Amino acid sequence: MNEDAESPALRRVIRLPQAIAMVVGTIVGSSIFVQLSDVTRLVPSVSGILWVWVLSGVLTLFGALVCAELASIYTRSGGVYVYLSEAFSPAVGFLWGWAMFWVMHSGIIAAMSMICARYVAFFHPMSSTGIKGIAIVCILILSAVNYAGVKPGSNLQTAVTFAKLIAIALLIVAGFMLGSRVPGHFVAGTGSVGSTSLKSFLLAMVAGLFTYGGWHMVGYNAEETVKPQKTIPRALLFGTLIVMACYVAMNGVYLYLLPLDKVTVSTQIAAEAANVVVGRGGGALMSILVVFSTFGAVSGIILAGPRVYYAMAKDGLLFSWAGSIHPKYRTPASAIVLQAIWSCVLVATGTYRSLFTRVVYTEWMFFGLMAVGLLILRRRPAVVREYSVWGYPIVPILFAIFSFVIVINQMISSPRESAVGLGLVLAGLPVYFFWVRRSKR
Repeated sequence: MNEDAESPALRRVIRLPQAIAMVVGTIVGSSIFVQLSDVTRLVPSVSGILWVWVLSGVLTLFGALVCAELASIYTRSGGVYVYLSEAFSPAVGFLWGWAMFWVMHSGIIAAMSMICARYVAFFHPMSSTGIKGIAIVCILILSAVNYAGVKPGSNLQTAVTFAKLIAIALLIVAGFMLGSRVPGHFVAGTGSVGSTSLKSFLLAMVAGLFTYGGWHMVGYNAEETVKPQKTIPRALLFGTLIVMACYVAMNGVYLYLLPLDKVTVSTQIAAEAANVVVGRGGGALMSILVVFSTFGAVSGIILAGPRVYYAMAKDGLLFSWAGSIHPKYRTPASAIVLQAIWSCVLVATGTYRSLFTRVVYTEWMFFGLMAVGLLILRRRPAVVREYSVWGYPIVPILFAIFSFVIVINQMISSPRESAVGLGLVLAGLPVYFFWVRRSKR
C-alpha cells in the first residue's frame, strides 16, 4: 500500500477560473432577481439607489481585499475560521464554525434551496410539503456531486456561473435596447421622491451588503486550490468586481424599465422588468433564471462549508471522523454528509428561517474581527504574506467600522431577537472548552 492510499489528502484542482466562479456564483443567488424593496423604500431616488449599490459593492470589495491578504498568509482549508483562530484565539474561530454549522451556513443552504423549489413550483404548482421535498432533493443532489470530488463540484459551479453571467448580460442588454420603446425612463411614477437621511442611506447599504454576501467562502477551499496564496486573492478581486458590475447594471435596468414606485413595492422585480420587454412570458423566463441562479449558489455554498468542519476536526475541535478524507474522491466526505443532513433537517422542520434571521447579523461581528485581526497580524514580524491589501490601514479600518455598525444597528433595532441570536453563538463557548479538554486527554 502506498503512502497516498494510507493518508489521503485533498486534491489541488481549483484554478483561477473555478475560484472566480465560486466567488461570483455564491454571491449571485436570488436576491437581485427577487427583492429590491428594502433599498428603494429607504432611498426613494434613482441616483440614491444606484449609489447604494455602488458603495455597498465598494465595501464588499474592502472586505474581499482584507480576506485576500489573510488568504495569502494562511493557505490551509478553513478560511475565516483559520484567520480568526490565528489572529485572536481558537475559541473565536470555533464560534465562527459553530454558528456556521448550526445556523449561518446550513441555514443559507436551506433558505436558497427553498427559493429554488418555490420557483420550480411556478411551472408545476405543489403543496408546501412538495416544495420542501424539492429543496431537500436539491441539497442531496449537489451534496452527492461534491462528495464525488472537488473537481466535478467546482466544474459544475463554473459551468452554472458562466451560464448565469451570460443570462444576466442578455437581460441587461435587452433591457436597455428593447426597453427604449417604453415611454419614460428613470421616473418616480405616481409616487413622490422623498429626501434621504444618512440613517436611511446606511440602512439601505446594510440591505445591499447582505445581497453581496458569500464572497469570503472561496478561502475555505485553500488546500484544494492551486497556488492559493495567489489564486484566492485574485479570485476575490476579480469576482467581487464582476458581481458589483452585474448588480449596478441590473438595478439600472430595473429603474430604466419601471417607475420607481413600482420598483419599491415589487417582490419579483426581474420578472416585472422582463414582462415590460418581452410581454407576459417574461415571468416564466425569470423564474427559470432564478431556479438556475439559486441552484448554482447552493452548489458553491455546499462545496465550501465542509472544509471548515474538516479544519475544525483536524484541530481537535470536532469529532475526528469529520476530518476524514475519502480515499477515492479526496473530499471531506463525512463533513459533506453531516452538512447535508443538518441542512435537510432545517428545511423539513422549517426552523431555518427563524434561526437564520436571528443569527445572520452576527456574521458581520466576525467580519469586523477579521479586519481587526489583519491589523494585529501586520504587527507580527514572523507573518509572511504574498499579497498586501490596497490602502492599508484605511481599508481594513473602514470595513471593520462598518461591520460593527451593522451589528450595533441590528441590536438597537431588534434587541430581543439580537440577544437570542448572540446567545446562540455564545452557547458554543462551553462546547469549545469541552473539546479542548477532550483533545488534551
